[in-house]
Amino acid sequence: MKKNIPAHKLFKLSDPVHFLAVGFGSGLIPKAPGTFGTLAAIPLLLLASYLPLYALIILTIAMAIFGIYVCDKAAADAGVHDHGAIVWDEIVGFFICMLGITISWQSILVGFLLFRFFDILKPWPIKWIDVRVRGGFGIMLDDVVAAFMALAIMHLIF
Repeated sequence: MKKNIPAHKLFKLSDPVHFLAVGFGSGLIPKAPGTFGTLAAIPLLLLASYLPLYALIILTIAMAIFGIYVCDKAAADAGVHDHGAIVWDEIVGFFICMLGITISWQSILVGFLLFRFFDILKPWPIKWIDVRVRGGFGIMLDDVVAAFMALAIMHLIF
């Protein structure tokens, strides 16, 4: 089964779609690739945080829509639905989690922990989506829902 094949043999960083899908290589780290994918989102978010909120929202929506294609193609190429190395969904999820939040080391830390909490534990309906919705849309959707759950709590805290 392809799930047992090391990620670096399934994904090629020379392929632009794979490069994005595996979070610029962060998803190829064998242990906790989703966590490292979320960490890879931080410098991108710091750069994007200089945008006005409306532009950041547009960018995040574009990343999510584009992510459906990226995740779908990478999963199809690897022959594994939602392979752990595919972390573009975590990058987008972290962007969503931080929308409208003033960027500080404290907000980044809390956002990171909340998003990872929801993404790892997958409370309802995240787990239901993860199990039942397939393809690139499914790969993206469970993280988007986890991100909105984290975002709601972020707005209560910050």
